[in-house]
Amino acid sequence: MKTDLTDTTSSKINKALVLGRRAIGTPAVGMVLTLVIVTDEENAYDALKAANEASREHPSRTLVVIKRVSRSPRDRSKARLDAEVRLGADASTGETVVLRLYGEVVDHAQSVVLPLLLPDAPVVVWWPVNAPTDPAKDPLGALAQRRVTDTYAAEQPIHELTARADAYTPGDTDLAWTRITPWRSMLAAALDQVVCEVTSAEVEGEEFNPSVELLAMWLSDRLKVPVRRSKSTGPGLTSVRMETSTGPIVLDRPDGSLATLSIQGQPDRAVALKRRDTAELIAEELRRLDPDDTYATALKFGLERLDEEAAVTAPAAEPEAEAAPPAAEAKPTAKPAAKKAPAKKAAAK
Repeated sequence: MKTDLTDTTSSKINKALVLGRRAIGTPAVGMVLTLVIVTDEENAYDALKAANEASREHPSRTLVVIKRVSRSPRDRSKARLDAEVRLGADASTGETVVLRLYGEVVDHAQSVVLPLLLPDAPVVVWWPVNAPTDPAKDPLGALAQRRVTDTYAAEQPIHELTARADAYTPGDTDLAWTRITPWRSMLAAALDQVVCEVTSAEVEGEEFNPSVELLAMWLSDRLKVPVRRSKSTGPGLTSVRMETSTGPIVLDRPDGSLATLSIQGQPDRAVALKRRDTAELIAEELRRLDPDDTYATALKFGLERLDEEAAVTAPAAEPEAEAAPPAAEAKPTAKPAAKKAPAKKAAAK
């Protein structure tokens, strides 16, 4: 069921929601949260489609805030709110309200959204694109317990990570971090299978992918070892190699679907590690409404510190590593071994 409202108000939208629920025979409200999507007209369809699929797991009231750009000064001086109310099959398991803001009301979106929030229910705000530098200080972000952004959609993703770290507030999260959840789980499970000491690591992925940086910072922070990043043609993350005292542990995913886990002394294993779509990422984020302390720690580790620690494995040691005889290679301490392992990986490539 769809209801179009032109030049309307928040109270009229609430009335249309009540009348619509009665018309389809479901007056009871069984939604668990309010999801506010702040986007533009270009990305509204994809974002709403992902939210509808995620609502099968998390029934919610979805408010899509689209700020329309007025071309003439006369149009910019006029405030207008248009709405499209969707219920029943058109809104999956929840309710959907598409809000289009014109003129001066664009700068006061929080005044439109506030009366439409579900009472006594958590609020999540998601910016698929054009997220503010400090989501917690944004007028709409201030209404939410969780604020979801995506640095991968930014024009300069790596620089955006630094800005996110400087402005981090508990409750902030990033879909670039959500994308590496299966990688983190698989790497932690691999280390649980062997008793070893990790000396260095290398993360390989496509250029300008913030997930590569976040995974490298997480590994370096958790393992207290230098982590190098190298480029590949993708898609996304392609490989993680950890040099350990008992041999290398490699998780390699060249095709974006099926990965191979290699542990020294064990047969190679194929593991499912497909790239997930946006609906799955949003559904994962909606499962937890408390601050993600692990993400905060990894984000605040810092790209500069990551580069400094990765410099320990500089390629300058490569000629000496290749010239050394086998008898001499068994004598160095753990720190030189960390230098030679990535050099062998680079030579293999």
